[in-house]
Amino acid sequence: MSLGIAARIARREMRGGLRGFRVFLLCLALGVAAIAAVGSVRSAIEAGLSGEGARLLGGDAEIELTYRFASEKEREWMQAHAQMLSEVAEFRSMLTSAEQGSSEARALTKVKAVDGAYPLVGKAGLEPDMPLARALAGQGGVPGIVVEPLLADRLGVRVGAHLRLGDQEFILTALLQQEPDNASAGFSLGPRSIVRSEALEAAGLLQPGTLFETRYRLLVPPGQDLDVLRVAAKEALGEGAFRWRDRRKAAPGVENFVKHLSTFLVLVGLAGLAVGGVGVSAAVRAYLDEKVEVIATLRTLGARRGTILQVYLMQIGVLAALGILLGLALGALVPVLAGPLLQARLPVPARFAVYPGPLFQAAVYGFFTAALFSLWPIARTEKIRPAALFRDAQLGVRGWPRARFMIVSFAILVALVWVAGRFSGELLLAFWMAVGLVAAFAMLSLCGIVTIRFARWLARLAPVRRRPALRLALVAVGGPGAEVMSVILSLGLGLSVLASVGQIDTNLRRAIAGNLPKVAPMFFGIDIQQDQIGAYKREVLAQEGAERVLAAPMLRGVIARINGRPATEVAPDHWVVRGDRGITFSAGVPEGTRITAGKWWPEDYTGPPQISFAEQEAGELGLKLGDTLTLNILGRDITGAITSFRDVNFSSVGMDFVVLINPSAVAGAPHSYISTIYGKPAAEAPVMRALARDFPNVTVISVRSAIAQVAALLAGVSSAITAGALATLATGAVVLIGAAAAGERARAYEAAILKTLGAERRLVLLSFLLRSAVLGAAAGLVATAVGAIAGWGVITKVMSLPFAFSASSALMIVSGGILAVLLAGAVFSLRALNVRPSAVLRARE
Repeated sequence: MSLGIAARIARREMRGGLRGFRVFLLCLALGVAAIAAVGSVRSAIEAGLSGEGARLLGGDAEIELTYRFASEKEREWMQAHAQMLSEVAEFRSMLTSAEQGSSEARALTKVKAVDGAYPLVGKAGLEPDMPLARALAGQGGVPGIVVEPLLADRLGVRVGAHLRLGDQEFILTALLQQEPDNASAGFSLGPRSIVRSEALEAAGLLQPGTLFETRYRLLVPPGQDLDVLRVAAKEALGEGAFRWRDRRKAAPGVENFVKHLSTFLVLVGLAGLAVGGVGVSAAVRAYLDEKVEVIATLRTLGARRGTILQVYLMQIGVLAALGILLGLALGALVPVLAGPLLQARLPVPARFAVYPGPLFQAAVYGFFTAALFSLWPIARTEKIRPAALFRDAQLGVRGWPRARFMIVSFAILVALVWVAGRFSGELLLAFWMAVGLVAAFAMLSLCGIVTIRFARWLARLAPVRRRPALRLALVAVGGPGAEVMSVILSLGLGLSVLASVGQIDTNLRRAIAGNLPKVAPMFFGIDIQQDQIGAYKREVLAQEGAERVLAAPMLRGVIARINGRPATEVAPDHWVVRGDRGITFSAGVPEGTRITAGKWWPEDYTGPPQISFAEQEAGELGLKLGDTLTLNILGRDITGAITSFRDVNFSSVGMDFVVLINPSAVAGAPHSYISTIYGKPAAEAPVMRALARDFPNVTVISVRSAIAQVAALLAGVSSAITAGALATLATGAVVLIGAAAAGERARAYEAAILKTLGAERRLVLLSFLLRSAVLGAAAGLVATAVGAIAGWGVITKVMSLPFAFSASSALMIVSGGILAVLLAGAVFSLRALNVRPSAVLRARE
């Protein structure tokens, strides 16, 4: 019965419209829209990768071998299980301009050597337009090569130019606009070039020990079960001898990157919802403050507390549903409308449409957020008594809700964290995100209290008393009913997210570009053959400015098993067991190596294989001395015991290996050398020219170029995260504007009193602006502190890098906070000043 009465009362009250709830709706809609949009873009990318998996991969399935070609037996098995088979070899090399009179410009390229069946699926986009087979056939007996436009620009060549790979000359027949199988799109050292496999035979590049991969693409009969085929491949070829991919997960690296980035952006969106929750709570509280007399009247007429609670729960529930629906509509439409623009900037296909999954998740987030921030002010309506009609109706709803409502609020918070963890697949990350938000709210609330009390104390000082505008501002900040908490919570939380991103971004850039070791190498040299290493060192050191050359033998292998178990089962998410790793060998302890545990093998050791492993990575994998590792090197399994741990510092930008093995364990295995070249900046050009002339098979990688590419990738990620943070800040701005609008009536009354007492318009306006500046500075300062703490945690605990506080980023945050509050305060202060005192005071009679 009471439920029906509550519904009728709620319906009648809502006939008055949405006045006072615009901020409520906008905050909720913006937060839901941000999460829905991020989820929709992620679903679009996943749908694009799934729908075009065969084209991205270059076939239905792919078998990848490390630094070797398939044996005759392996090729026979693949041909028996495929309708068509294509072989692709990929490696990095130096491409040189072979034009007469040229300065022999040289650039790093990622070479793809293909057979006549390539591509099995899709088509290469070339300029001028022609079939790939014709482009690679070449002209006048010179084989053809196609390269990406960026590579042609670096070399300063056009179509028709002569280029050189190793000892083989090629003619540039076309520019590669679209690679058929671009599942590996993204970060790569060197733009792409494509040649025919047969043309490389005279180049002298694919020698024993050269670092290359071969990929065998299979088109399988319709209806073939790919899981069954994968199991059969393991039985026929050996479990650790190859890596398998198929069209269902053609670009796992891209998918994982998109997943992690979108997860982080969703969590940033949840921070935006939390900011919006402040606006939701403030709007509900302001609305209920105006309803004190109505509620007191209903209580006088016999309405129970439960009925009153039901009335306003229904009203807020309907409004929350409306805000969520608006957010879902916005979050669904924006990605679809912006689809063509987004697709042009994405390196992978995406199918933009309305996806129910992300919208459902965003709706759940919105529901829990609205419930969490609305329940507290609604629950306090129980404290309103009939006597409020005669005593404190103008003071609004005060006090704490009953304990059961506090328990329900905590349960909603736990449910929200659990839902975020389930939806994102990162429960621990969602938990720490919630801890961070609660801590940020606590710090901001404490800052609000400190600001109020500090303003009261300052207002009593003699120097302040002699400055009427400043004293009026401080008295207003420290007085009852001020908007201090709403401003600091909303703007402070939004600025905290932005400050965190700023500190993380600044420290990452400093780590990449500014915190390199004082003596970093100029170049890495790879694919140096065993009979070249001596002459290679002499040639480098003969160049003026070159100071030192370090070299080490290198093989590549896969950690297939740990203590007899598949490595991907022991540590499925660790980078050491994903893909192949560099492996070196040494009879004695290498120069500069520090053994942290165990013993090194004797220099003439010839017993069972022994392994030295990087200490930090061993701890992450749970390895201890005596554990066994099975390494698959060139198709051969080598099982050895871990006999020592080493301190390996990858930030030194030197030759550091996770795995180091005794020489007799890999005796006879074809290998090459890797080297680092140290010297003065002036030595870069002569060293590069000398190596290009005398060692055309050696690939030289510039450390500076590699760092620049990493920085560019970081800039793109940082832009995406900053965009999410700005969306959070935009929600905070809406809450700020709402708080300023809600305080306009109070400011109009204050201005009317002051002007009646003889205060000049300029003095009143200045006091309002100073009040805004104080609040903005307080929000900016606490946001800087929260951002510094969050940035320190991410940089030192997650990324294991040194942290340094960025003063410039902090200054921007504080300045932004002051400016934001000043702008909002100025607009509504001017409106309050323009109201005639007589009109305001008569309304208060």
